[in-house]
Amino acid sequence: MKISQKAKSFKLLAPAGDWECLRAAVQAGANCVYLGISNFNMRSTGAKNFEIKDLKKISKYCQSNNVETYLTVNTVLYNSDLKKMQKIIKSAKDADFNGVIVSDFAAIQYAQEIKIPMCISTQLSVSNIESVRFFSKYSDRIILARELNLEQIKEIVEQIKKESITGPNEKLVEIEIFGHGALCVAVSGRCNMSLYCYNSSANRGECTQVCRRAYKVEDLETGQELKIDNNYIMSPKDLCTIGFLDKIIDSGVKVLKIEGRGRPPEYVDTVIRAYRKAIDAIEKETYSKKLIKELNKELETVFNRELSTGLYMGRNYDEWAKGPGNQAKTKRVFVGKVLHYFSKKKIALIEITANVKLKEGEECLITGKTTGLLRFKLDNMVINDKVVKTAEQKEQFTIKVPQKVRKNDNVFLNKTSQNF
Repeated sequence: MKISQKAKSFKLLAPAGDWECLRAAVQAGANCVYLGISNFNMRSTGAKNFEIKDLKKISKYCQSNNVETYLTVNTVLYNSDLKKMQKIIKSAKDADFNGVIVSDFAAIQYAQEIKIPMCISTQLSVSNIESVRFFSKYSDRIILARELNLEQIKEIVEQIKKESITGPNEKLVEIEIFGHGALCVAVSGRCNMSLYCYNSSANRGECTQVCRRAYKVEDLETGQELKIDNNYIMSPKDLCTIGFLDKIIDSGVKVLKIEGRGRPPEYVDTVIRAYRKAIDAIEKETYSKKLIKELNKELETVFNRELSTGLYMGRNYDEWAKGPGNQAKTKRVFVGKVLHYFSKKKIALIEITANVKLKEGEECLITGKTTGLLRFKLDNMVINDKVVKTAEQKEQFTIKVPQKVRKNDNVFLNKTSQNF
Protein backbone atom coordinates (compact mmCIF):
# COMPACT_ATOMS: atom_id res chain seq x y z
CA MET A 1 0.00 0.00 0.00
CA LYS A 2 1.26 3.49 -0.88
CA ILE A 3 2.12 5.88 1.96
CA SER A 4 -0.50 8.34 0.68
CA GLN A 5 -3.20 5.68 1.14
CA LYS A 6 -1.94 4.81 4.63
CA ALA A 7 -2.13 8.50 5.58
CA LYS A 8 -5.90 8.50 4.95
CA SER A 9 -6.56 6.23 7.91
CA PHE A 10 -3.75 7.61 10.11
CA LYS A 11 -5.11 9.19 13.31
CA LEU A 12 -3.85 12.26 15.14
CA LEU A 13 -4.52 12.04 18.90
CA ALA A 14 -4.50 15.37 20.76
CA PRO A 15 -4.14 16.22 24.45
CA ALA A 16 -6.92 18.11 26.24
CA GLY A 17 -6.25 19.47 29.71
CA ASP A 18 -9.38 21.66 29.82
CA TRP A 19 -12.27 22.89 27.66
CA GLU A 20 -10.17 25.53 25.88
CA CYS A 21 -7.61 22.93 24.85
CA LEU A 22 -10.28 20.40 23.91
CA ARG A 23 -11.99 22.82 21.54
CA ALA A 24 -8.63 24.01 20.19
CA ALA A 25 -7.68 20.40 19.39
CA VAL A 26 -10.94 19.72 17.56
CA GLN A 27 -10.78 23.02 15.66
CA ALA A 28 -7.17 22.34 14.65
CA GLY A 29 -7.95 18.99 13.04
CA ALA A 30 -7.42 16.22 15.61
CA ASN A 31 -9.04 12.86 14.86
CA CYS A 32 -9.23 11.97 18.55
CA VAL A 33 -8.58 13.52 21.95
CA TYR A 34 -7.50 12.13 25.30
CA LEU A 35 -8.15 13.65 28.69
CA GLY A 36 -8.09 12.87 32.38
CA ILE A 37 -10.18 13.06 35.52
CA SER A 38 -8.57 14.78 38.51
CA ASN A 39 -6.17 12.53 40.48
CA PHE A 40 -6.53 9.48 38.24
CA ASN A 41 -4.23 10.17 35.32
CA MET A 42 -0.57 10.89 34.65
CA ARG A 43 -1.17 14.66 34.59
CA SER A 44 -2.86 15.32 37.93
CA THR A 45 -0.70 18.43 38.31
CA GLY A 46 -0.20 20.97 35.54
CA ALA A 47 -3.31 20.02 33.60
CA LYS A 48 -6.61 21.40 34.91
CA ASN A 49 -8.38 18.13 34.09
CA PHE A 50 -12.11 17.42 33.95
CA GLU A 51 -14.71 16.03 36.33
CA ILE A 52 -16.96 13.01 35.84
CA LYS A 53 -19.94 15.31 35.25
CA ASP A 54 -18.20 16.73 32.15
CA LEU A 55 -17.86 13.43 30.30
CA LYS A 56 -21.26 13.29 28.57
CA LYS A 57 -20.94 16.88 27.36
CA ILE A 58 -17.42 16.16 26.08
CA SER A 59 -18.57 13.03 24.28
CA LYS A 60 -21.52 14.82 22.66
CA TYR A 61 -19.33 17.71 21.48
CA CYS A 62 -16.67 15.41 20.04
CA GLN A 63 -19.16 13.07 18.36
CA SER A 64 -20.80 16.06 16.67
CA ASN A 65 -17.35 16.85 15.21
CA ASN A 66 -16.53 13.22 14.30
CA VAL A 67 -13.74 13.11 16.89
CA GLU A 68 -13.01 10.07 19.10
CA THR A 69 -12.67 10.42 22.89
CA TYR A 70 -10.36 8.52 25.24
CA LEU A 71 -10.13 8.79 29.01
CA THR A 72 -6.81 8.19 30.77
CA VAL A 73 -6.93 6.02 33.88
CA ASN A 74 -3.28 4.98 33.81
CA THR A 75 -1.80 5.70 37.24
CA VAL A 76 -0.62 3.24 39.87
CA LEU A 77 -3.71 2.21 41.84
CA TYR A 78 -3.87 1.43 45.56
CA ASN A 79 -6.65 -0.51 47.31
CA SER A 80 -8.25 2.77 48.34
CA ASP A 81 -8.45 3.83 44.67
CA LEU A 82 -10.31 0.86 43.26
CA LYS A 83 -13.91 1.98 43.81
CA LYS A 84 -13.25 5.41 42.36
CA MET A 85 -11.38 3.88 39.41
CA GLN A 86 -14.40 1.70 38.67
CA LYS A 87 -16.72 4.69 38.94
CA ILE A 88 -14.60 6.69 36.48
CA ILE A 89 -14.33 3.90 33.91
CA LYS A 90 -18.07 3.14 34.20
CA SER A 91 -18.77 6.86 33.68
CA ALA A 92 -16.68 6.83 30.49
CA LYS A 93 -18.70 3.89 29.20
CA ASP A 94 -21.99 5.57 30.12
CA ALA A 95 -20.84 8.74 28.33
CA ASP A 96 -20.13 6.66 25.19
CA PHE A 97 -16.38 7.33 25.16
CA ASN A 98 -14.45 5.38 22.53
CA GLY A 99 -12.20 3.88 25.18
CA VAL A 100 -10.00 4.23 28.25
CA ILE A 101 -6.20 4.30 28.43
CA VAL A 102 -5.10 1.92 31.20
CA SER A 103 -1.97 0.40 32.72
CA ASP A 104 -2.85 -1.11 36.11
CA PHE A 105 -4.22 -4.66 35.82
CA ALA A 106 -7.11 -3.76 38.12
CA ALA A 107 -8.22 -1.15 35.56
CA ILE A 108 -7.60 -3.54 32.65
CA GLN A 109 -9.69 -6.24 34.32
CA TYR A 110 -12.55 -3.88 35.15
CA ALA A 111 -12.63 -2.33 31.68
CA GLN A 112 -12.82 -5.83 30.20
CA GLU A 113 -15.56 -6.77 32.66
CA ILE A 114 -17.86 -3.90 31.68
CA LYS A 115 -16.89 -4.18 28.00
CA ILE A 116 -15.46 -0.74 27.30
CA PRO A 117 -12.62 -0.69 24.73
CA MET A 118 -9.20 0.00 26.18
CA CYS A 119 -5.79 1.18 25.01
CA ILE A 120 -2.74 -0.33 26.73
CA SER A 121 -0.69 2.59 28.08
CA THR A 122 2.97 3.20 27.34
CA GLN A 123 3.41 2.82 31.11
CA LEU A 124 3.42 -0.97 30.54
CA SER A 125 6.54 -0.72 28.31
CA VAL A 126 5.30 -3.00 25.54
CA SER A 127 8.49 -3.53 23.53
CA ASN A 128 8.10 -6.88 21.78
CA ILE A 129 5.68 -9.12 19.92
CA GLU A 130 5.16 -11.49 22.86
CA SER A 131 3.82 -8.63 24.98
CA VAL A 132 1.58 -7.59 22.07
CA ARG A 133 0.19 -11.14 21.91
CA PHE A 134 -0.52 -11.08 25.65
CA PHE A 135 -2.27 -7.71 25.72
CA SER A 136 -4.22 -8.42 22.52
CA LYS A 137 -6.57 -10.50 24.71
CA TYR A 138 -7.67 -7.25 26.30
CA SER A 139 -7.10 -4.45 23.83
CA ASP A 140 -7.37 -3.50 20.16
CA ARG A 141 -4.77 -0.75 20.53
CA ILE A 142 -1.37 -0.77 22.21
CA ILE A 143 0.79 2.28 22.88
CA LEU A 144 4.37 1.09 22.53
CA ALA A 145 7.28 1.94 24.83
CA ARG A 146 9.00 5.23 23.96
CA GLU A 147 12.40 3.54 24.04
CA LEU A 148 11.91 1.69 20.74
CA ASN A 149 13.44 2.86 17.47
CA LEU A 150 11.45 3.02 14.26
CA GLU A 151 12.86 -0.24 12.86
CA GLN A 152 11.77 -2.12 16.00
CA ILE A 153 8.31 -0.57 15.75
CA LYS A 154 8.01 -1.51 12.09
CA GLU A 155 9.03 -5.11 12.86
CA ILE A 156 6.30 -5.39 15.53
CA VAL A 157 3.66 -4.03 13.13
CA GLU A 158 4.72 -6.46 10.40
CA GLN A 159 4.57 -9.41 12.82
CA ILE A 160 1.04 -8.39 13.87
CA LYS A 161 -0.02 -8.53 10.21
CA LYS A 162 1.87 -11.73 9.46
CA GLU A 163 0.40 -13.57 12.44
CA SER A 164 -3.01 -11.87 12.20
CA ILE A 165 -2.93 -10.84 15.85
CA THR A 166 -6.36 -9.47 16.64
CA GLY A 167 -7.92 -7.80 19.63
CA PRO A 168 -11.31 -8.34 21.31
CA ASN A 169 -13.15 -6.82 18.32
CA GLU A 170 -11.43 -9.29 15.96
CA LYS A 171 -9.55 -6.51 14.15
CA LEU A 172 -5.78 -6.41 13.76
CA VAL A 173 -4.22 -4.83 16.84
CA GLU A 174 -3.44 -1.16 16.20
CA ILE A 175 -0.12 0.37 17.25
CA GLU A 176 0.06 3.87 18.69
CA ILE A 177 3.24 5.84 19.41
CA PHE A 178 4.11 9.25 20.83
CA GLY A 179 4.85 11.83 18.17
CA HIS A 180 5.56 15.14 19.88
CA GLY A 181 6.16 16.67 23.29
CA ALA A 182 8.02 16.11 26.53
CA LEU A 183 10.25 13.08 27.00
CA CYS A 184 11.10 11.55 30.37
CA VAL A 185 14.56 10.24 31.24
CA ALA A 186 12.96 7.24 33.01
CA VAL A 187 11.90 4.06 31.23
CA SER A 188 8.40 4.73 29.85
CA GLY A 189 8.00 7.53 32.38
CA ARG A 190 8.15 5.23 35.43
CA CYS A 191 10.24 7.45 37.72
CA ASN A 192 10.54 7.56 41.51
CA MET A 193 12.78 10.64 41.90
CA SER A 194 9.85 12.91 42.67
CA LEU A 195 8.49 10.43 45.21
CA TYR A 196 11.82 10.06 47.01
CA CYS A 197 12.62 13.79 47.01
CA TYR A 198 9.19 15.28 47.73
CA ASN A 199 6.84 12.38 48.51
CA SER A 200 4.99 13.27 45.32
CA SER A 201 4.60 10.28 43.00
CA ALA A 202 5.12 10.74 39.26
CA ASN A 203 3.36 7.41 38.76
CA ARG A 204 0.23 8.92 40.29
CA GLY A 205 0.38 12.03 38.11
CA GLU A 206 2.17 14.29 40.61
CA CYS A 207 5.66 14.64 39.11
CA THR A 208 7.63 17.64 40.45
CA GLN A 209 10.09 17.37 37.53
CA VAL A 210 13.18 17.12 39.72
CA CYS A 211 15.04 15.79 36.67
CA ARG A 212 14.60 19.07 34.78
CA ARG A 213 17.06 20.86 37.09
CA ALA A 214 20.81 21.39 36.66
CA TYR A 215 23.05 18.88 38.43
CA LYS A 216 26.77 18.45 38.98
CA VAL A 217 28.60 15.25 39.92
CA GLU A 218 31.16 15.55 42.73
CA ASP A 219 33.61 13.07 44.29
CA LEU A 220 32.77 13.25 48.00
CA GLU A 221 36.27 12.07 49.06
CA THR A 222 38.30 14.59 47.07
CA GLY A 223 35.72 17.27 46.33
CA GLN A 224 36.69 17.00 42.68
CA GLU A 225 33.86 17.71 40.27
CA LEU A 226 33.30 15.45 37.29
CA LYS A 227 33.37 17.54 34.14
CA ILE A 228 30.28 17.04 32.00
CA ASP A 229 29.18 18.82 28.84
CA ASN A 230 25.76 19.79 30.11
CA ASN A 231 24.39 20.22 33.64
CA TYR A 232 20.90 19.15 32.50
CA ILE A 233 21.91 15.51 32.28
CA MET A 234 18.47 14.11 33.13
CA SER A 235 16.32 16.46 31.06
CA PRO A 236 15.87 15.27 27.46
CA LYS A 237 14.94 17.64 24.66
CA ASP A 238 11.30 17.42 23.57
CA LEU A 239 10.27 14.93 20.91
CA CYS A 240 9.43 16.05 17.36
CA THR A 241 8.66 13.60 14.53
CA ILE A 242 7.41 16.00 11.87
CA GLY A 243 10.59 15.52 9.84
CA PHE A 244 10.12 11.77 9.40
CA LEU A 245 6.36 11.45 9.73
CA ASP A 246 6.24 9.74 6.33
CA LYS A 247 8.43 6.93 7.71
CA ILE A 248 6.16 6.56 10.76
CA ILE A 249 3.05 6.29 8.59
CA ASP A 250 4.81 3.87 6.22
CA SER A 251 5.77 1.67 9.19
CA GLY A 252 2.11 0.82 9.73
CA VAL A 253 1.62 2.76 12.98
CA LYS A 254 -2.04 3.79 13.13
CA VAL A 255 -2.14 6.55 15.76
CA LEU A 256 0.23 9.42 16.58
CA LYS A 257 -0.15 10.72 20.11
CA ILE A 258 0.75 14.31 20.99
CA GLU A 259 1.90 14.88 24.59
CA GLY A 260 0.81 18.04 26.39
CA ARG A 261 -2.23 17.95 28.67
CA GLY A 262 -0.53 20.54 30.87
CA ARG A 263 0.02 22.96 27.97
CA PRO A 264 -2.14 25.99 27.06
CA PRO A 265 -4.58 26.03 24.11
CA GLU A 266 -2.21 27.87 21.74
CA TYR A 267 0.28 25.00 22.18
CA VAL A 268 -2.38 22.43 21.31
CA ASP A 269 -3.58 24.54 18.37
CA THR A 270 -0.10 25.08 16.91
CA VAL A 271 1.11 21.49 17.29
CA ILE A 272 -2.06 19.83 16.03
CA ARG A 273 -2.30 22.19 13.02
CA ALA A 274 1.34 21.49 12.13
CA TYR A 275 0.94 17.71 12.24
CA ARG A 276 -2.40 17.89 10.43
CA LYS A 277 -0.69 19.83 7.60
CA ALA A 278 2.07 17.22 7.45
CA ILE A 279 -0.37 14.26 7.39
CA ASP A 280 -2.49 15.92 4.71
CA ALA A 281 0.65 16.65 2.67
CA ILE A 282 1.72 13.00 2.86
CA GLU A 283 -1.74 11.98 1.68
CA LYS A 284 -1.56 14.46 -1.22
CA GLU A 285 2.07 13.54 -1.95
CA THR A 286 3.24 17.14 -1.34
CA TYR A 287 5.28 16.41 1.80
CA SER A 288 8.67 18.09 1.27
CA LYS A 289 11.81 19.42 2.99
CA LYS A 290 10.47 22.94 2.48
CA LEU A 291 7.22 22.08 4.29
CA ILE A 292 9.09 20.34 7.10
CA LYS A 293 11.24 23.45 7.59
CA GLU A 294 8.15 25.68 7.72
CA LEU A 295 6.37 23.40 10.20
CA ASN A 296 9.44 23.14 12.44
CA LYS A 297 9.51 26.93 12.63
CA GLU A 298 5.87 26.93 13.72
CA LEU A 299 6.55 24.27 16.37
CA GLU A 300 9.45 26.29 17.77
CA THR A 301 7.07 29.16 18.58
CA VAL A 302 5.34 27.21 21.38
CA PHE A 303 6.68 25.52 24.52
CA ASN A 304 9.71 23.33 23.91
CA ARG A 305 13.00 22.37 25.52
CA GLU A 306 14.47 22.32 22.01
CA LEU A 307 13.38 19.54 19.69
CA SER A 308 14.86 16.11 18.95
CA THR A 309 13.98 12.85 17.24
CA GLY A 310 13.98 10.99 20.56
CA LEU A 311 15.17 7.40 20.06
CA TYR A 312 13.16 6.69 16.90
CA MET A 313 16.11 7.27 14.55
CA GLY A 314 18.69 5.70 16.88
CA ARG A 315 20.70 7.14 19.76
CA ASN A 316 21.52 10.84 19.36
CA TYR A 317 24.40 12.36 21.33
CA ASP A 318 22.84 15.82 21.39
CA GLU A 319 19.52 14.90 22.96
CA TRP A 320 19.72 16.73 26.31
CA ALA A 321 18.12 20.09 27.08
CA LYS A 322 20.49 23.05 27.32
CA GLY A 323 18.45 24.96 29.89
CA PRO A 324 15.86 24.64 32.63
CA GLY A 325 12.70 25.51 30.78
CA ASN A 326 10.85 26.88 27.80
CA GLN A 327 12.77 27.67 24.60
CA ALA A 328 9.68 28.86 22.68
CA LYS A 329 10.13 31.73 20.26
CA THR A 330 6.79 33.26 21.29
CA LYS A 331 4.97 33.74 24.58
CA ARG A 332 1.50 34.95 25.43
CA VAL A 333 0.96 38.10 27.48
CA PHE A 334 -2.38 38.73 29.15
CA VAL A 335 -4.24 41.76 27.78
CA GLY A 336 -7.77 41.74 29.17
CA LYS A 337 -11.29 40.43 28.56
CA VAL A 338 -13.97 40.38 25.91
CA LEU A 339 -16.84 42.59 27.11
CA HIS A 340 -19.29 41.91 24.27
CA TYR A 341 -19.61 40.30 20.85
CA PHE A 342 -21.76 41.97 18.17
CA SER A 343 -22.84 38.96 16.15
CA LYS A 344 -24.30 40.80 13.13
CA LYS A 345 -21.09 42.72 12.45
CA LYS A 346 -18.74 40.04 13.89
CA ILE A 347 -17.10 42.62 16.12
CA ALA A 348 -15.68 42.12 19.63
CA LEU A 349 -15.50 44.78 22.32
CA ILE A 350 -12.32 44.28 24.33
CA GLU A 351 -11.16 45.96 27.52
CA ILE A 352 -7.42 46.21 28.25
CA THR A 353 -6.92 45.56 31.97
CA ALA A 354 -3.19 44.70 31.97
CA ASN A 355 -0.29 47.13 31.75
CA VAL A 356 0.38 46.48 28.07
CA LYS A 357 0.38 48.51 24.87
CA LEU A 358 -1.22 46.98 21.78
CA LYS A 359 0.09 47.89 18.36
CA GLU A 360 -1.38 47.43 14.91
CA GLY A 361 -0.17 44.24 13.22
CA GLU A 362 0.52 42.27 16.41
CA GLU A 363 -1.00 38.81 16.82
CA CYS A 364 -3.70 38.32 19.44
CA LEU A 365 -5.25 35.21 20.96
CA ILE A 366 -8.73 34.88 22.44
CA THR A 367 -9.41 31.79 24.55
CA GLY A 368 -12.54 30.54 26.30
CA LYS A 369 -14.29 27.35 27.39
CA THR A 370 -16.74 27.58 24.51
CA THR A 371 -14.62 29.60 22.08
CA GLY A 372 -11.58 27.35 22.26
CA LEU A 373 -8.76 29.37 20.69
CA LEU A 374 -8.92 32.15 18.12
CA ARG A 375 -5.92 33.86 16.47
CA PHE A 376 -6.14 37.19 14.69
CA LYS A 377 -4.05 40.24 13.78
CA LEU A 378 -4.70 43.64 15.35
CA ASP A 379 -6.03 45.56 12.39
CA ASN A 380 -8.49 48.48 12.36
CA MET A 381 -8.87 48.82 16.13
CA VAL A 382 -11.58 51.38 16.89
CA ILE A 383 -11.77 53.63 19.98
CA ASN A 384 -14.55 56.26 20.19
CA ASP A 385 -15.44 55.75 16.51
CA LYS A 386 -11.84 56.39 15.41
CA VAL A 387 -9.43 53.84 13.91
CA VAL A 388 -6.28 53.74 16.04
CA LYS A 389 -2.86 52.14 15.67
CA THR A 390 -2.29 51.60 19.41
CA ALA A 391 -4.35 50.91 22.53
CA GLU A 392 -3.34 50.92 26.20
CA GLN A 393 -4.42 49.90 29.70
CA LYS A 394 -7.96 50.93 30.76
CA GLU A 395 -8.99 51.56 27.15
CA GLN A 396 -11.76 49.69 25.37
CA PHE A 397 -11.65 49.01 21.66
CA THR A 398 -13.67 47.16 19.06
CA ILE A 399 -12.24 44.96 16.34
CA LYS A 400 -13.59 42.58 13.72
CA VAL A 401 -12.80 38.95 14.56
CA PRO A 402 -12.99 35.87 12.30
CA GLN A 403 -15.36 33.85 14.49
CA LYS A 404 -17.74 34.17 17.42
CA VAL A 405 -16.24 34.97 20.84
CA ARG A 406 -17.94 35.26 24.23
CA LYS A 407 -18.14 37.67 27.13
CA ASN A 408 -15.29 37.14 29.63
CA ASP A 409 -13.11 35.27 27.14
CA ASN A 410 -9.44 35.98 27.85
CA VAL A 411 -7.41 38.10 25.43
CA PHE A 412 -3.62 37.72 25.01
CA LEU A 413 -0.85 39.19 22.89
CA ASN A 414 1.31 36.56 21.20
CA LYS A 415 4.76 38.14 21.56
CA THR A 416 7.73 37.03 19.47
CA SER A 417 11.14 36.52 21.11
CA GLN A 418 12.57 39.84 19.92
CA ASN A 419 9.73 41.63 21.73
CA PHE A 420 9.93 39.76 25.07
